[in-house]
Amino acid sequence: MFIQKLRVSIFNLAMSIAKVVDLMNAAIGQHHMQVAYWGYRLADALSLSDDEKLDIFIAGLLHDIGAFSMKERIDLLAFEDTRPGAHAVAGSLILEGFEPFAAIAELIKFHHLPWKNGRGGVQDGVRVPAGSHIIHLADRVAVQISPHAPVLGQVRTICEAVSQQRGAVFVPEHVDALLSMNHREYMWLEATSPHMEAVLKRIVPVSTRELSEQQLVKFAKLICRLIDFKSEFTATHSSGVAAVAVELAGLTGFSKNERRMVEIAGYLHDLGKLAIPSEIIEKAGPLNENERFIMRSHVYYTYETLEPFEVLRPVSRWGALHQERLNGTGYPFGFDSDDLPLGARIMAVADVFTALTEDRPYRKGMDKKHTMAVLQAMSDTGELDAAIVARVSKR
Repeated sequence: MFIQKLRVSIFNLAMSIAKVVDLMNAAIGQHHMQVAYWGYRLADALSLSDDEKLDIFIAGLLHDIGAFSMKERIDLLAFEDTRPGAHAVAGSLILEGFEPFAAIAELIKFHHLPWKNGRGGVQDGVRVPAGSHIIHLADRVAVQISPHAPVLGQVRTICEAVSQQRGAVFVPEHVDALLSMNHREYMWLEATSPHMEAVLKRIVPVSTRELSEQQLVKFAKLICRLIDFKSEFTATHSSGVAAVAVELAGLTGFSKNERRMVEIAGYLHDLGKLAIPSEIIEKAGPLNENERFIMRSHVYYTYETLEPFEVLRPVSRWGALHQERLNGTGYPFGFDSDDLPLGARIMAVADVFTALTEDRPYRKGMDKKHTMAVLQAMSDTGELDAAIVARVSKR
């Protein structure tokens, strides 16, 4: 029976997204966590409320989720970003439909807006939240920290660079708050710790909130939008897999609650693709060997990201095992028919069916006749469940 309401940590939801996004490249490191750290420290120094501090912290964890390509992510690591708007708006649009992240979406939308000696307090007639400017400063501090030199030797240079932009780019009071921390060596050491997640869990109170089944579905749809926004060629893939899987689950005899779990698994099954650069996903031709290995890793990242959420364990298994095959030739675990639950078998068929019928950079989508031929061939070789493949023809 599907849990109608469950208690989850918004901290952990946001942290999971941030970690998988930062897997895109080693050069990005722990950028989202560093920005969240400095945002929280600044908010605390400014004596903001606990709720405001938590919102700024979560926004820091998610601030660059609207940047999908490797080039975008690397460009944003420059101290002066010359194209700050598009990724911030994209990230805000993705998050705003999930009620617990609505206020956070607003913070992210304006997080690269310069202060302009007060004129940055309003944008297009809309008041800009103070938290947006705090995240802006936290972000620019984080990008200046080099991993190739002791951080304590960089503090003076970082503070001088920020001070030069006091008023023009950054809110003066926020700059003063940062400067008040320049002698607190432990903060700079914490901000560069290889164990950032543990540091954040120690200093930020982790509260939980109750999510309804409907809100959990909305969260899954948020992840679905985040994944599918990466490329026009996969713009409906996750939602398509979810729809096909739900229909197949119904034909297989799943209950209403079980079909809802299948729907969530479909939305989340490609979560690990957040770690894959858009340049690979959108490549207009066959992937080379290294690119194939990178692409294959997304399934494990889906599993790794969802595994900590015990209440999502069935959903995690169904979604994360969609590239496993009954004859043991799939990945990443090499499971066979003895290890694969029915939900995972349904997800595998739904994923292959949806992928074959979609247009991709290197081919047009197949019609039903050719799609069924491929599915039948995979059934004959023992890769896909024959009974489920047979039900596809009933669609």
